Amino acid sequence: MTAAATPNPKRLSFEPGHRRKFLVVVDDTPECDRAVYYASRRAAGTSGGLVLLGVLELEGVNQQWLGVADLMRAEAQEQMQARLQKFAARARQVAGIAAEEVIREGSKAAAIFSLIAEDRDLAILVLAAGTGSEGPGPLVTSLVTGHAARFPVPVTIVPGALSDEELDALA
Repeated sequence: MTAAATPNPKRLSFEPGHRRKFLVVVDDTPECDRAVYYASRRAAGTSGGLVLLGVLELEGVNQQWLGVADLMRAEAQEQMQARLQKFAARARQVAGIAAEEVIREGSKAAAIFSLIAEDRDLAILVLAAGTGSEGPGPLVTSLVTGHAARFPVPVTIVPGALSDEELDALA
């Protein structure tokens, strides 16, 4: 689903029975912890929720023999589940909140857009910028430059080099 095709229904975060949720895309980058830390602290400080999204980008898996494709998919699912559980434990440790864990398959942008369309309590996407010389990272670059004008919720970009103490002061 593309940004242009994604409907932008009213967010329900402040309606009775709902709460604002922060969305973090979990990956294996070092700065991912910064996004989880900040979003966890913000969610706890505002009585909100946290959703951790793991995206399985399994390009070429469907070109494998059926048994091999199933094995590759199961292995990727298991690794992503372990990564999500690690960051959910981090959210409990730093902010005392229980995170929702969601795994999707496909491109990260499509997974983000479809999850935001489905869960109308999602109100803020939190990403962390990379600290390397290659720039802020492909997801930040893609979402900010490619879809910024049509993005369905605000995007918070956390500098990847900030310490826990610096993030505490901001969250």
